Amino acid sequence: MNAVVRTDSQLAEIPEPKSANDGILAVIARAASDPSVDIDKFERLLALQERVSAQQAEREFNDAMNKAQSEIGRVVADKKNSQTGSNYASEAALDRVVRPVYSRHGFSLSFNSGKSDTDSFVKVICYCAHSEGHTRTYEIDMPADGKGAKGNDVMTKTHATGSGLSYGKRYLLKLIFNVAIGDDDDGNAAGATALITEPQSVTLNDLIESTGTNREKFLEYFKIVALGEMAAKDYLRALSMLKQKAKS
Repeated sequence: MNAVVRTDSQLAEIPEPKSANDGILAVIARAASDPSVDIDKFERLLALQERVSAQQAEREFNDAMNKAQSEIGRVVADKKNSQTGSNYASEAALDRVVRPVYSRHGFSLSFNSGKSDTDSFVKVICYCAHSEGHTRTYEIDMPADGKGAKGNDVMTKTHATGSGLSYGKRYLLKLIFNVAIGDDDDGNAAGATALITEPQSVTLNDLIESTGTNREKFLEYFKIVALGEMAAKDYLRALSMLKQKAKS
């Protein structure tokens, strides 16, 4: 095939590109109207344009995520786990705060489930799509065996799966947008002692039950009235104590 030489006047017809993607699109448009252009080269141009578009869409996604996270405030823990004494934010409370912000910045969420690599677990999947075309996938494995702390059946398989999906959806929502949970006191408690997290409370509670530990004496030892009030700095010591008892 003969080489195609562009004259200065022909090149001048191509408008100045506003972005790398616009420049590639202009070249593609010219190539599409030129029957002498090699098909392989044309396909490579299309592949290049797809990569540039994908990179641009990801940049738009990251920029919008940055703006959304800067606007999402702290979510108040509106529910209490009566078993562990810890507070947590319900899905409704999270949705009230987070959805208006992420929607305004072009995000939409859709959830699905999949097979976990771990037995008796369910995989919860979230597809976080942005209006500029980029989608990021997040996933988490959640227990769905219906077992209690002592290994007894406390839920049907259907109930356990639904519970795992519900917990997973709530956890992913917090993780995706880096949502902070807790009362916002305008910094008045900035010097207060950090407390253990909800999952840590559950871990300690399970060990207390499985080892037959006297709950009242355990709480009294740490000078608290509920596990959720335990200082974060005491968690490893409490965990070690319970694990030692489990071995004895």
